[in-house]
Amino acid sequence: MPSLSEFLQASAAHHKHLCPRQVLGVRMGMRAALELGLDLPQTNKRLYAFVETDGCLVDGVIAATGCNVGRRTLQIVDFGKVAATFVDTTTGTAIRIFPHPDARQTAPLFAPGERDRWHAQLAGYQAMPDEALLVVQPVELSVSMAAIISRPGVRTACAQCGEEIINEREVVRGGIVLCRACAGESYYRLREGAAVTAQG
Repeated sequence: MPSLSEFLQASAAHHKHLCPRQVLGVRMGMRAALELGLDLPQTNKRLYAFVETDGCLVDGVIAATGCNVGRRTLQIVDFGKVAATFVDTTTGTAIRIFPHPDARQTAPLFAPGERDRWHAQLAGYQAMPDEALLVVQPVELSVSMAAIISRPGVRTACAQCGEEIINEREVVRGGIVLCRACAGESYYRLREGAAVTAQG
């Protein structure tokens, strides 16, 4: 497995700089691999990550684990928390990892002489032992990994808007197949006067 320094270099290259939350993301991913007995970075889609915020933390998790949205091995569940749950999709074992509540205050003790709090966290998070930096919780998922992963090649079309639906994300209402948006679960709405369908 690559070293912490190598993972941080990869994260910084992608993110254009290195910040404390990237360090946390890398350390969380490395600890997850240790807890689950997996090698990093993953190349076979066995490890899946639910990350509870967007931004810098995600880039750290990606750099360490190899999990990412494009490979369908990472999902952002936006709770606004610096936390992630890592799942071994072969065994179903899941662990949630987040920074120790005292990590910010403890970091300067591991980075004496840093010029400000931000730099103390950046250096301290790299030097702190896992036990001082991270909390690991064994968890059980309330969602189905089989449903999240789905099956390759499965697709259908929404009876209302006509758009293709992949990964078994359709909703069936009264025997009619709908996309989640047309079923009322949309994060957007059409502007007044916009075409409802692209058909025709």
